[in-house]
Amino acid sequence: MQTHENLLGGPPPTLLPDDAVARDALAAGTDPAVVAAGHPALSLPWAVLAEQALAAAGPAAGGAGSATAGGPGHAVQAYAYARVGYHRGLDALRGSGWRGHGPVPWSHRPNQGFLRALAALGRAAGAIGESAEHERCLTFLAACDPAAAAALGL
Repeated sequence: MQTHENLLGGPPPTLLPDDAVARDALAAGTDPAVVAAGHPALSLPWAVLAEQALAAAGPAAGGAGSATAGGPGHAVQAYAYARVGYHRGLDALRGSGWRGHGPVPWSHRPNQGFLRALAALGRAAGAIGESAEHERCLTFLAACDPAAAAALGL
């Protein structure tokens, strides 16, 4: 019996299962809270909720709203939504064979919900002054796939 080693020295990329049901619902304009309630194990709707809360929080939180838009309340909401999406994504990654390190490619569309939640968690952490968490998230995102950070404007 012949075995094949990974000659690149690391684990293979982790590819999450398809999340088309959430993607399709969100693309059709379904409220992300409804999608999250219907599919709580998927990271994507939680990431969208976090991104919306960051936008409402304003530029200081990494969003596009005015400086006085929503303030810390929206940043805290974004942090909570992103943390749920991040942890649900970790559950899915582990269920797909991920063991705490290795590539999680942005190019695999079902991975994007987790990566977006991770990026939103980093931005929200920065907005509420959680600088160590902010840095950890950005480092983790770059380790998963540098293309994700670039695609998300980080």
